[in-house]
Amino acid sequence: MPRALKRSRERTLAFFRVDWYLLAAVFAISLLGLVTMHGFAAEKAYFDKQIVWICGAIIIFFAASIPDYSFLRRTPIVVALYSGVIFLLTLIFLIGSVVKGAQNRFNLGFFFVQPADPAKLILGIVLAKYFARRHIEIRHIRHIIVSGAYAFLLFALVFLQPDFGSAITIFSVWFGMVLVAGISWRHIAVLFITASVLAVGVWHYGLHQYQKDRILTFIHPLADIRGTGYNAYQSTVAVGSGQLTGKGIGYGTQSKLQFLPEFQTDFIFAAYAEEWGFFGVLLLFGLFAVVILRILSISARGSDNFDSLVAAGVAIYFLSQFIVHVGMNMGLLPITGTTLPFMSYGGSHLLTEYGALGILMSLRRNARPSLQARDETEILGAVL
Repeated sequence: MPRALKRSRERTLAFFRVDWYLLAAVFAISLLGLVTMHGFAAEKAYFDKQIVWICGAIIIFFAASIPDYSFLRRTPIVVALYSGVIFLLTLIFLIGSVVKGAQNRFNLGFFFVQPADPAKLILGIVLAKYFARRHIEIRHIRHIIVSGAYAFLLFALVFLQPDFGSAITIFSVWFGMVLVAGISWRHIAVLFITASVLAVGVWHYGLHQYQKDRILTFIHPLADIRGTGYNAYQSTVAVGSGQLTGKGIGYGTQSKLQFLPEFQTDFIFAAYAEEWGFFGVLLLFGLFAVVILRILSISARGSDNFDSLVAAGVAIYFLSQFIVHVGMNMGLLPITGTTLPFMSYGGSHLLTEYGALGILMSLRRNARPSLQARDETEILGAVL
């Protein structure tokens, strides 16, 4: 077969080997976010910009699905990625922009870049590389400590911005990866004891007063609904007022009358639930379930431990951020300022999320030989 024809056939195969069910689910979630933003004419700028971000994210998805990522198994590459994100998270303290009390992004003029978003993905790759080579001896607590050190450095830099929501996601990625890798229950007990001790220290020496107020508000949400508990109270009111069928697109009074702050980012779930109601929430949960299950399917079919762990890390990243966002919108968790994957307004997180899925599409092409041969036969048969 001529070389040019072979390359063309490989590109065609790469395109058609995309998980269309997965892409359709995340695209539908993004569209639901767009519809929620469009309902408020005064904030139409968010809607217009988000269209651009979604289009760019889809391009990133297909572009990221083409390369072969076997180079990620090389130690120098992983070290470079980790060092790069550490450098950016450190640099942000020098030249980063301060937005609403947090110095967590770079202002590039026409858009902002938040290094904490790709840091979550890169941490998953670093941990996959580390655990894939040590899966036999993973039960030794030494590897839990070393992997925790990798995660803690990112956690600390993000926490000090302060970006408590992203810090929680980083911790969740590490903890989830440790569980997937095969930690013993005895070590889990040690971790919980250590975390309890650290939590006491963080409460007294690491948290700002407004962060303490958020946690106290979570414990007593109605104690100060005009002050620190305002956001949590308005969010729960918005979710509850949606009832079964919702108020209708564009008729969410909590958001439209600006009782609910940041409806396009931190509280987009509450704004969506108010307009779409319980049945709309079930639809959203179903779409996220499809996303997580399809990613876990890729993880289960990974060609080796590294591929499986990378896919598992992406699933943990999305799932933890989804749980934290929905939990804080429903008053079940403290307000942390976390975006909802694929749905909230913003470019950095959207490009990172679609890019992560693109990487998984490439790993999907390298599935276990028997599964890969069967899939390629089916796809080429349909194309040719």
